Parts: sequence; structure tokens; C-alpha cells
Amino acid sequence: MAALFLSTTVNKVDKKGRVSVPASFRAALNEQGFNGVVLFRSIHHPAIEGWGLEQMEKLTSGIEQQYNPFSDERDNFAFSFLSDSVQLPCDPEGRIVVPDKLLAHAKITETAAFVGRGKSFQIWEPATFEALQEKARQRAAQGRQDLKLPTGGGGGTSA
Repeated sequence: MAALFLSTTVNKVDKKGRVSVPASFRAALNEQGFNGVVLFRSIHHPAIEGWGLEQMEKLTSGIEQQYNPFSDERDNFAFSFLSDSVQLPCDPEGRIVVPDKLLAHAKITETAAFVGRGKSFQIWEPATFEALQEKARQRAAQGRQDLKLPTGGGGGTSA
């Protein structure tokens, strides 16, 4: 079973855009055979998407399988995700240099919140994420009866 990106960690961003990737996130990324991350702008939030190479390969395959190679839809996804992505290796201290374009999209200046999302993670401006998380928790509490866990081979039970 692949490692998951869990929890939220806030780290400082230096003037050069360097930030430490949480150790647990680096361990999950290393399991995928690359000591680094793939980052791109979220199309849903003022945040940066963080994926491992394995997930990016799945996304690429999905785009290739779903759409005609010359279709506008394929171009939309390729331009939005693939051409916007940067593959960033971690330095020996576990830091990456986040491009200015991505930092500006997420309005990150001094600190960055690494937010686990299972098979991926996001990087947020901490106060922006806290506000969104509170609203999400309220909506989740209202819809909690609809959450079901898989039974059988997944090891889970119904909630």
C-alpha cells in the first residue's frame, strides 16, 4: 500500500522561495522513486497542488485515454495541469524552491501550510487554509451520515 500524505504542517518560506517539505511527505514521495515533488496551480482553490510522479503519471494517462489527442478538451487539461507543472527535487535538507508564479497564485509569503489530502497534498497560505478548513469541517459534520467506508479487501468498515 502506498504511503499517504496526512496532517497539516506549517513551515517558513525564505526570501528565495525555499521551504522544507515535511519529513512524512518526503517519505511518501521517496516511495514513488523520486526525491522531490511535482507542483502546479490548483484550478479550484488559491493553493498549490503537490503530487508525486506516480500520481502525475496516472493523470497523464487519464488525459491521454479520455481525450482525442487533437481535441480542445485534451488541450484544456494538458495546458492546465501538465504544462503548468514543475518537477522539483528536494535539496539535502529536504527543501524545495517554489517558483514565484506558484507562490503568487497561493498568496504565500512568509509561511506555507502543507496540507495532506491522501494521495496528494496542497500548499496554502496558512490563514486562508484555516478559514477554508473550518467551513469544510462544518459541511462535513452536516453530511457525515453520507460517508461510507469500503468493506471487504480495503480493510475498512461502514461508518
